[in-house]
Amino acid sequence: MSVVKLEECREQIRTELDNVVDFWLKYSHDTVHGGFFTCIGRDGKVYDELKYVWLQGRQVWMYCRLYRTMDRFRKPEILEAAKAGGAFLRKFARVSSGGSGPWKCAFCLTRDGKAVKIQRTIFSECFYIMAMDELSRVTGDKDMQLEAEQMMQQLIYWVREDSSDLGRPQLSGDVPTNSMAVPMMLLCLVQQLSEGRGQEVVQKYRELGSWCVQQTLQHIQRDGTAILENVSLEGAELPGCQGRLQNPGHALEAGWFLLQFSAERGDEELQRTAIEKFVELPYQYGWDKEHGGLFYFLDVDGHCPTQLEWSMKLWWPHCEALIAFLMAYSQTKRPELLERFSQVYEYIFSHFPDAKSGEWFGYLTQEGKVALDFKGGPFKGFFHVPRCLYMCEPF
Repeated sequence: MSVVKLEECREQIRTELDNVVDFWLKYSHDTVHGGFFTCIGRDGKVYDELKYVWLQGRQVWMYCRLYRTMDRFRKPEILEAAKAGGAFLRKFARVSSGGSGPWKCAFCLTRDGKAVKIQRTIFSECFYIMAMDELSRVTGDKDMQLEAEQMMQQLIYWVREDSSDLGRPQLSGDVPTNSMAVPMMLLCLVQQLSEGRGQEVVQKYRELGSWCVQQTLQHIQRDGTAILENVSLEGAELPGCQGRLQNPGHALEAGWFLLQFSAERGDEELQRTAIEKFVELPYQYGWDKEHGGLFYFLDVDGHCPTQLEWSMKLWWPHCEALIAFLMAYSQTKRPELLERFSQVYEYIFSHFPDAKSGEWFGYLTQEGKVALDFKGGPFKGFFHVPRCLYMCEPF
């Protein structure tokens, strides 16, 4: 790909980001109860009023990040929407875990904020933290920043000391695992909470950041030939389908998290590992050589994965691949990384965007046909697409 071609990509990315933002500004805001609708059909109609806390937090974060860092999005309507979303989260997302334990965040709420479901994981809390910290940056509200930091301390305790308050029973046959999602997400939060906060905050999370990196690197398995989604607490391969599971998009996302961290620390060895093992390697085994695009799940030994959607092409792994390859290229100027970016870019823009109704389709068949035509759902909201476009535009 030439420099001229990269400039053409940048213009298309800029235009697409504007269109995606307009779609969510137009269709997702609940002006009656606050927060955001995320179950949005192809034409923008809301087909379910349930509100998912992951996506509420992500949308607040994304609005704030756009407002704070890109001049053309410094609009009152974006700031007010973020503030309204933040107020909805603060009022309704935190629910008691029962007894004298700490507050837990719900996974799903009714339109007017009643808790429907709580997950026994940390991820609703993670996106709550991201939302509160970023919102505090655009509003100057120190209470939100403090709230984010306090919840972060609770997460650290759950992950590194005692997870019993998450509500998962300790079953005799359940082997504790290091799921790559956990250290990845904590690393993302370390970077979020530390950005521009001064050396005191940077030092506060320094050891945790290093721990997250080491936990993520444990997923390099089979003499460096595979990234596995789950390993033992000691970093060994697990038996069965769980141990053989690969998620190429997740590995690519981890890759650019590690690249950001390596740039902050000036760690060239980590940069090389991130590119070789978490960017290039997942692409090599994850790219569908017949139909193009990234498989959702794979089995490292070539068995058919048990996940029914394993062969589908989902929007978010391709978003992560686009970020990862462009970031890797920007740091190294290796032309083959730009070529990989170009290949992912061409697949994305020829398959996911909906030229008729706006935004992107999220779920394609292996052959690249639209399988599910909604624009938002329980897991697809205003996050992966705009974050990808936002991060790729300035390069």
